[in-house]
Amino acid sequence: MKFLGIIPARYASTRFPAKPLAMLGGKTVIQRVYEQVAGILDDAYVATDDERIEEAVKAFGGKVVMTSVNHKSGTDRCYEAYTKIGGDFDVIVNIQGDEPFIQPSQLETVKACFDDITTQIATLVKPFTPENGFEVLENINSPKVVLNKNMNALYFSRSIIPYQRNAGKQDWLKNHTYYKHIGLYAYRAEVLKEITSLPQSSLELAESLEQLRWLENGYTIKAGITEVETIGIDTPQDLEKAEEFLKIC
Repeated sequence: MKFLGIIPARYASTRFPAKPLAMLGGKTVIQRVYEQVAGILDDAYVATDDERIEEAVKAFGGKVVMTSVNHKSGTDRCYEAYTKIGGDFDVIVNIQGDEPFIQPSQLETVKACFDDITTQIATLVKPFTPENGFEVLENINSPKVVLNKNMNALYFSRSIIPYQRNAGKQDWLKNHTYYKHIGLYAYRAEVLKEITSLPQSSLELAESLEQLRWLENGYTIKAGITEVETIGIDTPQDLEKAEEFLKIC
């Protein structure tokens, strides 16, 4: 199978404008993401709507494709980029442009999900541990995932699922394995085309989680397990934390 990596990167951001071009350890954030991906997949491109990002990617020798400014999600941007790039790719991998520490092992785990011919969409999950503590588990910015026996997602939620009726909250992480969703997606090419034409769903609107639209429409999402903690950059404060993390890597 052939895998195409696409890294959506917008210049405009409410919490952190120009985030892809922010410097992290002497390189832009988008360059660090690109370098983590290039070589692991069969090909990789940054998909952007801004000429400043386009120029920056070309400057470090990366591949880039310009896309519309009107996309509401990274998935939509990925599909436009895929149609412009062309080629006989079987799977398109959507790598967030603010994840400079994504690991090759995580990409390999997502790729392995497609060894199952029934996999339509794949993503990653990471187990919460008792050491994380209940406050980390209840963080609404860390969506939780419930999986079935075949490692397919049953549901994603910002709430804690399942709720343990007969146990104190201090024991929840000891009694059950909860999974944190890691926002890396891969789609079979024909599935990516289909899901970008779906209207927003009621569950998606309620939780503000795009993947619920796919579940509501009957698509299967296979989950691979990773033990690697990712550090996403949503704010300037996150960038400061990333600088500290980079020093100990």
